[in-house]
Amino acid sequence: MSKDKKIIPQLRFPEFVNEGEWVNDILFNLAFNGFSNGVFNDPNKVGSGYRLINVINMYTESTIKDNDLSLLELSSSEFEKNKVEHGDIFFTRSSLVTEGIAKSNIYLGMSDDITYDGHLIRMRPKKELIDPVYLHYLLKTSHVRSQMISRGKTATMTTIGQSDIASVKVSYSSNPKEQQKIASCFTSLDEVIAAQSQKLELLKDHKKGLMQNLFPQEGEKVPKYRFKEFINDGEWVVKPLDDICKLVRGPFGGALKKEIFVKDGYAVYEQSHAIYSDFSSFRYFIDEEKFKELKRFSVKVGDLIMSCSGTMGKFAVIPESYKVGVINQALLKLTIKMGYDKQFVKMTLEAENNQNKLLSQSAGGAIKNVVEVSQIKEIKLSIPDLNEQKKIASCLTSLEDLITAQTDKVEELKLHKKGLMQGLFPKMID
Repeated sequence: MSKDKKIIPQLRFPEFVNEGEWVNDILFNLAFNGFSNGVFNDPNKVGSGYRLINVINMYTESTIKDNDLSLLELSSSEFEKNKVEHGDIFFTRSSLVTEGIAKSNIYLGMSDDITYDGHLIRMRPKKELIDPVYLHYLLKTSHVRSQMISRGKTATMTTIGQSDIASVKVSYSSNPKEQQKIASCFTSLDEVIAAQSQKLELLKDHKKGLMQNLFPQEGEKVPKYRFKEFINDGEWVVKPLDDICKLVRGPFGGALKKEIFVKDGYAVYEQSHAIYSDFSSFRYFIDEEKFKELKRFSVKVGDLIMSCSGTMGKFAVIPESYKVGVINQALLKLTIKMGYDKQFVKMTLEAENNQNKLLSQSAGGAIKNVVEVSQIKEIKLSIPDLNEQKKIASCLTSLEDLITAQTDKVEELKLHKKGLMQGLFPKMID
């Protein structure tokens, strides 16, 4: 392949600014002994033997870890033919979705008992030309991924062959020190992201544990843990949801057809608003006449909305800075009655035992939907005095604020990484 066309990244570490242009090539020329498929994963031989890198290991946030691998019995000759070494890179050969084709990951362990599945393609980088970790990150850039996806062949599934991957064009630094510097930068950033993600998971686990202790479990009349000022307040009262709030399911789909939408006006609340509790933007609007017609489905401050199909059982509270509008057919509106705290009701419905009640009542089929409102109304909730409701809600809301802040921190780090990927690697090859 001609290497006349060269390119320089937008960002470069100071010590390499004068190093000149990067090299253009194809992956085949960077692979030692080409590309190869792995071993047959015989279901009758799993559970013991050699450790096996599988398709699932391509979709993890981290590099391939020994402890995540399954076991497969192989003959010693078959194993030696397909033995994995430090720095080997693997690609998926097939995917249910086009975007998942040729997903890659790298093995950086030192174990000598690792092999890989036949649904994967292996590339062993020529280390004298390219650092494996550097190549691992280069393969995740948008211009490489777009080439992989375009080479996929889609029928029932999307598939890709060795020659398709081998022909992918890449631009890379020919300076080993620059490669290592970039690899080290992204490795360090990934370690920070992993640490912050772990902190986020710990906060979520803490919330889950608190909810199990602050709400009575199925068949119990008091929670395991109670704030000291409420210890002697007696048992919680069991009430049907219909006593606690007024429920209104969104209008039939025909009431909100796309042809009636206007550029601006009264907002149409959708599933995403309940799922992500984000009310900063709306896709659809209706005029005043249609709003008056659908007044029964309008929202107000403090209402809960619940997602009713697809991603079911997600709740959000309509904020004070809400936009006047109506719910669509995929939402349920819950207007909380006097004597009940909206945040407490939301969190009660988010508790695992109540989520199970909602989900267990879902209709079958490929896409699940919440059943009739009349059945949801009969779901029983355990409720304490209003003051205890507010105390529990305040405790969990504070924890949710920490979770939100930590989620934002992780997303900011990922966004920072994305920006670095775009800057430290060339965008496109002609």
